Amino acid sequence: MSLRINDTAPDFTAETTQGTISFHDWIGDGWAVLFSHPKNFTPVCTTELGTMAGLEGEFKKRNVKIIGISVDPVESHGKWQDDIKKATGQSVNYPLIGDKDLKVAKLYEMLPAGAGETSEGRTPADNATVRSVYVIGPDKKIKLVLTYPMTTGRNFDEILRAIDSIQLTAKHQVATPANWKQGEDVIITAAVSNEDAIKRFGAYETILPYLRKTKQPSA
Repeated sequence: MSLRINDTAPDFTAETTQGTISFHDWIGDGWAVLFSHPKNFTPVCTTELGTMAGLEGEFKKRNVKIIGISVDPVESHGKWQDDIKKATGQSVNYPLIGDKDLKVAKLYEMLPAGAGETSEGRTPADNATVRSVYVIGPDKKIKLVLTYPMTTGRNFDEILRAIDSIQLTAKHQVATPANWKQGEDVIITAAVSNEDAIKRFGAYETILPYLRKTKQPSA
């Protein structure tokens, strides 16, 4: 069975560039983004890790920790971090998990159980499915999963946008429409009656009987 939204994110203990972590303990009472890479020293992933380094402050504003994982040993991550700095101008200050035995990749069902037990001898193509992003909430539940092909760099601005929506809708009985951004109107969910909508949100607009829009709640 594949991991789905609202499943508990599998816990694990792993070596990282910042020491050994127990994943759920590392997340603590905040949010987390786990994003995976098929191999060190690959061109697209190099740009992605640098982009995430540049956005780390934006994630922190949202109480979100970021952590990367690559199907390679921790020892090679340091050399890769030097390349990332050279290529993007950004220093990677968040932890990178070493997954040389493929345990985390298998745990998150990015590689099949029969993929072996070592990263040695494996090419990026062998690990092509290790290209997923997981957004995990304080309850340790998976809130979002995105998987990209190796040739398509990920849009981390979109991940921030999605986190804004997920955090907003977790707090209020609203949903966000297509292409929504912070400050734009939101949708009142069907669980809220018209009478309750007035009490909660004040004025709202009825587009269709099942589509009601209101201003984004501010608190």
